[in-house]
Amino acid sequence: MKNLFYLLLCLIAGTSCSQADPTKPWDKGAFETQKYRNLFAEMGYKQADIDAKLQSVFDGVFYGPDKVYFEVGDSMAYISDIKNHDVRTEGMSYGLMIAVQFDRKDIFDRLWRWGTKYMQHQEMNFCLQLTKLWRWGTKYMQHQDGPLKGYFAWSCETDGTRNSQGPASDGELYYVTALIFASNRWGNDTGINYLAEARNILNCSMEKDGTDRVMPFINVEHKLITFVPDIRGGLFTDPSYHVPAFYEVWARWADDGRADFWRECAERSREYLHKSIHPVTGLNPDYNNYDGSLLGNNHIIGDAFRFDSWRVPMNIALDYSWACADKEWQQEYGNKIQNFLYSQGIDTFVDQYNIDGTQVKDTLKAGEHKALRHSLGLIATSAAAPLMCTHEKSREFVDKLWNAKHEPYEDGYFDAYYDGLLRLFAFMHLSGNYRIIFPEK
Repeated sequence: MKNLFYLLLCLIAGTSCSQADPTKPWDKGAFETQKYRNLFAEMGYKQADIDAKLQSVFDGVFYGPDKVYFEVGDSMAYISDIKNHDVRTEGMSYGLMIAVQFDRKDIFDRLWRWGTKYMQHQEMNFCLQLTKLWRWGTKYMQHQDGPLKGYFAWSCETDGTRNSQGPASDGELYYVTALIFASNRWGNDTGINYLAEARNILNCSMEKDGTDRVMPFINVEHKLITFVPDIRGGLFTDPSYHVPAFYEVWARWADDGRADFWRECAERSREYLHKSIHPVTGLNPDYNNYDGSLLGNNHIIGDAFRFDSWRVPMNIALDYSWACADKEWQQEYGNKIQNFLYSQGIDTFVDQYNIDGTQVKDTLKAGEHKALRHSLGLIATSAAAPLMCTHEKSREFVDKLWNAKHEPYEDGYFDAYYDGLLRLFAFMHLSGNYRIIFPEK
């Protein structure tokens, strides 16, 4: 019936049927076309149902009984990793990206103020004129002076007390991109100078020279993102931190004098992913060396495909959708990882593997629970891969995400935070609502 629906769509729209075929990815990116695929619609879902589903998933994350977004006073808010009882730059920066994509300046500004008050290191007199959200964030999250100036403490208690002073590089990656989009969408004269804040993070980072072991969050030799921007964590990277299209955004609109450097970072990141991903299974490790080789650190987190790794299919799909600069390899990759997961059973593939596809000997805990699961987060990210896939089974992954429920697993474990956010990102991708935000004319 859905194939018939595709045909009817084509006839009504007066377009060729290949334009509505979900097994034929587009060959140009949104930087060039400013257009985005609505794969749900291509597969026959009604637009009213798509809109309602996307809004429902968004509301579940921000307002439902299992929400992870919490407002503080009249000007601030945070996103909490409920199972770990903390606030992380990962979730806060994801929240900023989601807010700007949904044109929710109220949510964006609340999160930014909390983050800069409690998590960001900065000079005491920096941007004191900003809104209450910004002041809250700078007090509790942003490093206010010293070698960590400009970076964000990666984990805080929900009252703003820092669990760690050090940053995690993916937080800064998303902060900068979301701030640039906020500048493009809302301008810089509404209480927060978003572009100045993005540049501040970049400039502070690029000024790091190893003093007190603090380094840029982009390794300047390899032009690749670090796992952690310090002497030790800067020796390796995390494949799930690689979103090459974000550097293309910075090159266009950060206006920080480093456009050529950021474009080279995008190219290096794509080259790195080729080497980082297993040639047969399409799986990648959680961490590895800049040349793509395994760390071999004999730790439970490192050489295997685990929780961090889930994000890679969706990140590569984003790069395909926006830039489409590595389309042949990315199409092969999308088919490859879906083929592997499909071989494990589309309803039964688990969330942790060795990168060669064999089962891990030890299972990484999630919160207080230790079990292999058919996790919603990986269901979501693997369902985003069809943006670049060319095989029929991609449709099944999309359908599985559409019908998947966000509810406790058999052992009672429930992840409102990571599963919830990845599910929302996947619905944004597949409905054509995860977009490059160009400057308002």
